[in-house]
Amino acid sequence: MMRKIGVFTSGGDSPGMNAAIRAVVRTALYKKVSVVGILNGYQGMIDGLMHELSFSDVGNIIQRGGTFLGSARSKDFLSAEGRAVAYNNLKRMEIDGLIVIGGDGSYKGALTFQNEYGIPINGLPGTIDNDIFGTDATIGFDTALNTVVEAVDKIRDTASSHHRVFFVEVMGRHTGFIGLDAGIAIGAEMALIPEELTDIDSIVVYLKRIRGQKKSSIILVSEGDDAGGAIDIMNKVKAQLADFDVRASVLGHMQRGGNPSAYDRILASRLGVKATEDLIKGTYGCAYGVKGNDVISLPFDLAIAQNNPIDTSKLRVIEILSHC
Repeated sequence: MMRKIGVFTSGGDSPGMNAAIRAVVRTALYKKVSVVGILNGYQGMIDGLMHELSFSDVGNIIQRGGTFLGSARSKDFLSAEGRAVAYNNLKRMEIDGLIVIGGDGSYKGALTFQNEYGIPINGLPGTIDNDIFGTDATIGFDTALNTVVEAVDKIRDTASSHHRVFFVEVMGRHTGFIGLDAGIAIGAEMALIPEELTDIDSIVVYLKRIRGQKKSSIILVSEGDDAGGAIDIMNKVKAQLADFDVRASVLGHMQRGGNPSAYDRILASRLGVKATEDLIKGTYGCAYGVKGNDVISLPFDLAIAQNNPIDTSKLRVIEILSHC
């Protein structure tokens, strides 16, 4: 019988993490189980930065971006010594189980910790990258996508006014979910993603062909593209198109911030309730997500065995709709 659980956010922040924390805390309290908030992820577990959370502590946070518990990437937790300190601190606080909100690295840490010490843990997919296997969407992806669309719509205004080519860099070091979906949503001429090799010469040929037919061109570049970031690719293209007005824009960390969308608030709330209810009743070692409209779960080891596969057929949608 669990009497007290801990909740923490780990790795990069994502919009909707606060909504997830709120769901975990209020579900546990509804079940008459106490909740401890662990500050700054696994590092806070090692440093002993923990305090109990009340119903009102998570009031008025569902609409806030970031994570009020703080987040971090902990090198100390990678060592057996660090994990031993973390476990002893949890025992000192009489914590019986954990909910982790984070991405792939956070899940790997949870699985290792659970295997070593037998502490029950469930996980919620908090990452804007949408790369967690087993779920159609991760908490924060929808908000980040809409942030990119809003920003690039504004870039398109100035690009059209000056007949410019813009290379816009979006987040996605290992996966191109943001670049691909945003590419369709903003009517990009191309989306360059890590899953596909980039041919600079083909970009040059394309831009020459459409010159004069469009007022502007927007090419989205995932930061992990094999040909480099937006500035690198711009410079390579510019070397062959000296008479073109070519610019680059890096959106950067603005994609992580902002009020979470309605979708992300709902997703975080549904997953938070289910993961917490399952943990309290003794079902643990699971990563939660959605398939269609259903909340689903799968073991941590399956969730981290591979990345969520990207639908590269969407590139053809961009190609067809940008053709002239």
